[in-house]
Amino acid sequence: MRVLVVGGSGLLGRAVCRRGLDAGLSVVGTFHSGEISVPGVAARRLDVTDRAAVRALVAEVRPDTVVATPYRYDDWAVTADGAAHVAVAAAEVGARLVHVSSDALHAGRPTPYADDDPPTPVHAYGAAKAAAETAVRAIDPSAALVRTSLILGEGSKQIQLCRDALAGRAVLFSDEFRCPVDVTDLADAVLELAASSYAGLLNVAGPDAVSRADLGLLVAERFGLDAAGLKTTTGAATGLSRPLDVRLDSSRAAGLLRTRLRGVRELLAR
Repeated sequence: MRVLVVGGSGLLGRAVCRRGLDAGLSVVGTFHSGEISVPGVAARRLDVTDRAAVRALVAEVRPDTVVATPYRYDDWAVTADGAAHVAVAAAEVGARLVHVSSDALHAGRPTPYADDDPPTPVHAYGAAKAAAETAVRAIDPSAALVRTSLILGEGSKQIQLCRDALAGRAVLFSDEFRCPVDVTDLADAVLELAASSYAGLLNVAGPDAVSRADLGLLVAERFGLDAAGLKTTTGAATGLSRPLDVRLDSSRAAGLLRTRLRGVRELLAR
């Protein structure tokens, strides 16, 4: 099976490339400004905002499966329009599509979000991810759409943010809850879905809900760092419009997938 990983230079994209090769798949990965740096992957530069270029590349590669991971936090054209371009191109060649979405499209609430809960974005990035889902579902109803949370792993921005907060260079929110997931677990789940016929939305995140501040403490314990300097704040104190308590109920994925989604406390245990 040939897999095209759009966004192969990102943390998740590289993991999907690596795990795909480990499984004996033929892997083509796209990048824009970063590097994929995974031996064995056929790397191709691609601007997902260029619809014609996306269609041309997908038509040339003729993948059996397309895994779409590209995003840029402050760029609607990449996050929303790019997702639509990839979905159109995948549909044109009859490729199976797995689109990676985010918990950031929810506003936050005291109870966990189910797989099919509608988006309630409160900031531009969440709105872009919601628009991407809408486009993908309209273009290809058979696609799998993976809603995930904070992604942890070597080179993770989330781990670095915690390190910065422990060093006094950043702040972590004590009232912002997420369900972190290991990047390898997530990559395996994505590839498992790629080989399945599952259609629609699926929460794929870890079972442990923790605040960003608590994540910082777990990182400190895992790497033997001093937690005394950890800087924290609250969403209310900042006045920013951002989702706070966003817990994903991933029980459907846990029952559907062979891949075990480990909790953050297990992942960061010393």
